[in-house]
Amino acid sequence: MSETPSSSSGTTEWPLWEVFVRSRRGLAHTHAGSLHAPDAELALRNARDLYTRRGEGVSLWVVPSAAITASSPDEKDPFFEPAADKPYRHPTFYEIPEGVKHL
Repeated sequence: MSETPSSSSGTTEWPLWEVFVRSRRGLAHTHAGSLHAPDAELALRNARDLYTRRGEGVSLWVVPSAAITASSPDEKDPFFEPAADKPYRHPTFYEIPEGVKHL
């Protein structure tokens, strides 16, 4: 995927990419930060150099910021309200056995 830099008032700006890092096998990717890059390949290489310098990552994702759709924190009550009336979806009455990790 190759995106061309956009030009606004004479300056060239590359698209913004969001970086997600998985620190160890079995764990979820977490948002590490953002960076500008002209394409996905360079975004991935720059993310490696910026966010895994000390060997703390085993996997990286880079996602164009423009491709992310998110809910608004201001609308959290009406947006998440439907989930609150389904207590069977929340395992609050289960005991987690010993030895189970990452829950």
